[in-house]
Amino acid sequence: MTTTTPVAFDRRPDEYRHWRLRVDGEVAWLELDVDEQGGLVPGYELKLNSYDLGVDIELYDATQRLRFEHPEVRVVIVTSAKDKVFCAGANIRMLAASEHHWKVNFCKFTNETRNGMEDATEHSGQVYVAAVNGTCAGGGYEIALACEKIFLIDDNSSTVALPEVPLLGVLPGTGGLTRVVDKRRVRRDLADVFATRPDGVKGKTAVDWRLVDELVPRQDFREKVLEKARELARQSEKPADQGIELTPLEHRYVDIDVAGNQATITVKGPENDPGDLHEEGAGGWFLAMTRELDDTILRLRTNEVEAGTWILRTQGDPAKVLAHEQAVLGQKDWLANEITHYFKRTLKRLDVTSRSLIALIEPGSCFTGALLEIALAADRQYILDGPPIDDEDSDERASIQLTDANFGAFPMGNGLTRLQARFYGDEDHLAWLAREKNRELSPAEALELGLVTDAPDDLDWEDEIRIALEGRASLSPDALTGMEANHRFVGPETIETKIFGRLAAWQNWIFTRPNASGPEGALRRYGTGQKAVFDRKRV
Repeated sequence: MTTTTPVAFDRRPDEYRHWRLRVDGEVAWLELDVDEQGGLVPGYELKLNSYDLGVDIELYDATQRLRFEHPEVRVVIVTSAKDKVFCAGANIRMLAASEHHWKVNFCKFTNETRNGMEDATEHSGQVYVAAVNGTCAGGGYEIALACEKIFLIDDNSSTVALPEVPLLGVLPGTGGLTRVVDKRRVRRDLADVFATRPDGVKGKTAVDWRLVDELVPRQDFREKVLEKARELARQSEKPADQGIELTPLEHRYVDIDVAGNQATITVKGPENDPGDLHEEGAGGWFLAMTRELDDTILRLRTNEVEAGTWILRTQGDPAKVLAHEQAVLGQKDWLANEITHYFKRTLKRLDVTSRSLIALIEPGSCFTGALLEIALAADRQYILDGPPIDDEDSDERASIQLTDANFGAFPMGNGLTRLQARFYGDEDHLAWLAREKNRELSPAEALELGLVTDAPDDLDWEDEIRIALEGRASLSPDALTGMEANHRFVGPETIETKIFGRLAAWQNWIFTRPNASGPEGALRRYGTGQKAVFDRKRV
């Protein structure tokens, strides 16, 4: 089950069908009230506050608006507008009927949204707390796990549960297993019991096992949660700043061209010098470009699944890119901080995208500082050593430039910079690169420094790029996805890399197995009254 209509990711609060966003000074309420008939794709009902991609797109929009439009908010309460049910998790009918790529992209976007909630708590001073006012299962509990605090209603019936293994034959794949043991520090054997109990855990046991932080009496539940939220807000030193409006996307700075199994993304540099960040608002180049790039990645991942190779290009004046970069990274300001972390999250989205990423650096490019991170996120980088292909008499040449932005402003999910990942453990080389900051690097210098894969001249450029792209297209997409993910993430593991690299990888494999998705598998037989028939051989 997938939609033939391209999925759009831009939303506005007055268009929400599933969430209610209300801001009351330093506290915001995000209330889940799913429209049962509001599925993104026909064929299922979103009962019991279960969700699909459309529900999560609205959640993502809300978290973004809270960071940019409401920086005065210190605590975000995530709860349900329905009585006795918090969230039943991802809709099972949707998952059972969806094609594999749809399930994978859905889970990936959901993971990224949960990570964004944690990022807001850590870097924006907006602490997310879950007010679990009813049954909380599967992906519903995974929403709660992404919050800093979990308050469970003490009504002798409401539970938290991860029932995917016993009921569906799949995993709690949007962070559940990982956050239970790594974030909430639930003891391993108790986590095993919890993840194999379809009925979940309630009351004092949930507190004792560290599955929730606190029980809150049923009477005056919302008032008591609000009191706790205001206490958390009083502990915050976050100033009450004036936000900016996230106006509708226009796509002025990112172009997309899809042809066959390739998609070309061209990021355009700014046309003007930077102005005041707050006066420019969402129209300022750095923020506008980041929003467009974020939207581009999401739309291509979901709507163009056969475009397996993404060609990454830039176009513009490197000096103007550098000026706008300095206007953001050089300020101690809430908006500059939000733009920085938003670009960081967008680059992370590129890092975990299951596409071959090829950066082409040509005369007229502006791969400088922050935009050079796009090239460094790619699996290969090619720089043209010669004049533009269509103007051999031109004196214009390709170059790249390292700045402070490449040395810590935009870390990957493993906590490393992309340069540290590229030259893992080679501190001498990283020190050499640091000495080469803030100057244009020629193709020969970029090649010597190891910042590009190759530097063909203008005579060989077209043939070399064609051969590289054709060679990529001839390989197994599945093997490429696994190979690229392993190469991109070297070094230490974090909760984030475990979720994307370990949990998601196992989940994606399980999704294809007959024990889950076969005619007699648990995912397909759930709700039919028939028991799943399992192939008992361990693989």
